[in-house]
Amino acid sequence: MVAYKLLFKESVYKDLKVLSKSDLKRILAKIEELAQNPHLVGSEKLSGLQLFRVRQGKYRILYSIQDLELVVHVIKVGHRKDVYR
Repeated sequence: MVAYKLLFKESVYKDLKVLSKSDLKRILAKIEELAQNPHLVGSEKLSGLQLFRVRQGKYRILYSIQDLELVVHVIKVGHRKDVYR
């Protein structure tokens, strides 16, 4: 399978800076998995939006997929209680 290109919204870097190293490593590993297969088992499309989410522990990764251009755009990473606001 062809790898998708990963793009990050600028605010994602800010989201990632506040995480602990162990959480950060797991989240980055999950994002790398998205580059290989953005339609991972456990990913869900958010209702009313063209976004998907995947869980990594108590954190959520929100992203969009552009299949024609082979791009995964990571929109937001955050704790499950705050990420959907």
